[in-house]
Amino acid sequence: MADTATWEDRRDRPGRRTAARPAPSRHGRRERHLRHHRASLAGRADRLLAAKAPRLDRALKKIARRGGEVVLIDGTLIPTQRRTGKANRPNYSGKHHRHGLHVLALTDEKGRLIWISAARPGRTHDITAARRDHLLAHLRAAGLGALADLGFLGLDDDTDNPVVVTGFKATRARKLTPGQKDANRALAAGRVPVERGFAHLKNWRILTKLRTDPARATHLFRALLVLTNIEATSDN
Repeated sequence: MADTATWEDRRDRPGRRTAARPAPSRHGRRERHLRHHRASLAGRADRLLAAKAPRLDRALKKIARRGGEVVLIDGTLIPTQRRTGKANRPNYSGKHHRHGLHVLALTDEKGRLIWISAARPGRTHDITAARRDHLLAHLRAAGLGALADLGFLGLDDDTDNPVVVTGFKATRARKLTPGQKDANRALAAGRVPVERGFAHLKNWRILTKLRTDPARATHLFRALLVLTNIEATSDN
């Protein structure tokens, strides 16, 4: 005769060993509560610091008031912890061959970070992010120019009075002239400070544990921008 007893019946049969789940200890509950409390406080602190980060229009106008003429712009990928699933596919950057979040940043001519964009999926292109932030319009309104790499080629189509200078790009059908090569080398030398600005930002150890939540990352990046500038000011 087949055993028709339910699982609950068989579990309670005499002599059968059952694995009892231990009740959560008071110490374990306290640790979980403290971890949650620390994470909540950290998120609140990020938001408070991020609120002090300058908006794009104000950052550019501040440079113009100081007598600046150009800013340096670049985009970068901040690596994140990889997660599986379809929702994480937009965070994969084919250019860098890894998962991450894309951000734009502006620096002054000395490489000091003055603005950072919202975090976007890693597959976002530099020029796409610049268009979403209306970067060209903000530069024109402030009367400033910008030095950028070839990732921003096509952002400024005004050949008579360009605001964004990106250098020259060779194609299979057209090689660069010696003059164009010299111009590209001069542009690359002028953009070195923006690389240093990004390096200062990426030095923060907290970025090694970054998740792929763009909203949370945006608060964190802007908070680190404020802290980076405070640190640079105190060093001087």
